[in-house]
Amino acid sequence: MFLDRVKIFIKAGNGGKGSTSFLRTKLTMKGGPDGGDGGRGGHVIFRATNEMNTLYSFRFKKKFVAENGEDGHQKNQTGKNGKDEIILVPTGTVLINPKTDKILADLSEDGQEFVALRGGVGGHGNAYYRSSIKQAPSFSQVGEAVEGKEILLELKTIADVGLVGFPNVGKSTLLSVISNANPKIANYPFTTIYPNLGVCEVLGETFVVADIPGLIEGASEGLGLGHHFLKHVERVRLIVHLVDISESEGRSATSDYETINRELEKYSGELSKTKQIVVFSKCDLLEKDELEKRIKNFVEKTKIKQYLCISSYSRTGLEELKKTILENLKKIPKKPPLKVEETGFDKKDISSIEVIRHDNGTFEVRGGRIESLARGVVISDPRSFAYFQTTLKEMGVIDMLKEKGLKSGDTVLIKDIEFEYTD
Repeated sequence: MFLDRVKIFIKAGNGGKGSTSFLRTKLTMKGGPDGGDGGRGGHVIFRATNEMNTLYSFRFKKKFVAENGEDGHQKNQTGKNGKDEIILVPTGTVLINPKTDKILADLSEDGQEFVALRGGVGGHGNAYYRSSIKQAPSFSQVGEAVEGKEILLELKTIADVGLVGFPNVGKSTLLSVISNANPKIANYPFTTIYPNLGVCEVLGETFVVADIPGLIEGASEGLGLGHHFLKHVERVRLIVHLVDISESEGRSATSDYETINRELEKYSGELSKTKQIVVFSKCDLLEKDELEKRIKNFVEKTKIKQYLCISSYSRTGLEELKKTILENLKKIPKKPPLKVEETGFDKKDISSIEVIRHDNGTFEVRGGRIESLARGVVISDPRSFAYFQTTLKEMGVIDMLKEKGLKSGDTVLIKDIEFEYTD
């Protein structure tokens, strides 16, 4: 099964907790705090590979979570960083934010990477808080927690050449005889249900050819298989337009040619400007005089300047076709990657504040700014808790709570911290 668009869930690892520890040995009478910092959480990284040509592996597994950072240890030992979650995707995969529908990255080169989400930072151990005033801090900091997000993967096939044409014009057969590809071939419409890629070698050089599933009239509006796969021809530098000059399927060769070009232009004005080589297929099915007559009629109607005649069955005209393709490719630069439309996908919320009053009379304070503050608070430490209360007042949180009806004696919840407000 071919899969070229899928939404998955990703989450970076949380930072490890800092350690609260004190050095105690027989030789150290006045050992101080020696709690180490927590490790960083693992990143979520996408990596392009030429070893894949479909997103099928994401059909069943759609959740990817990086490892959390390890908690800090005594003796000032920092916890290990969490293991990164490396997600392999086919070269040509575009990463999109499903909420904004904007492009985050275009992994158009083998081995190219994109860090989608960064792991949370580790919390400080109590050794970090030691000072001339605070000689023995008995608290540490928890690691940074990160939220998971959805991300959309869309595959746009990477190839130098795209074979286009109506169903049964011989695209799959041509690909099989000029490259190392082994596509499924049969005598019925839409044998090809996903783009087949093949590497073609000529004169000591190579190029990649993609057999694009058959296009029909209305493909750009979603009819048939064409609309679903037109995006796979967007990146090609050269289009080889196959036309069944024998009209063995009962269709008009001229009409086929004009219909395909119309659909390409409707789908993308830029795509319609991509250089084409018109190739007449199944030429072995016609006598020489009839073949020449049909080609002359085709040229007069379409006004094409150049064409080639081939027969994949008898293997005629194939070497000339390969050399012509190579000559054209040398003159055409590679198309640039898609432009990144959105940055900061993993930007963390450090400014929001929200106050909620629950039905049971308790008040809850949420938001990125509050969570960042609460990471360093230890209720059991008087100085730490006093700093916490002062900061809440300076941030305007107490005023926000009072606007919601907060009175002395009411309970306030902030993450795992619960305290009774005293006016």
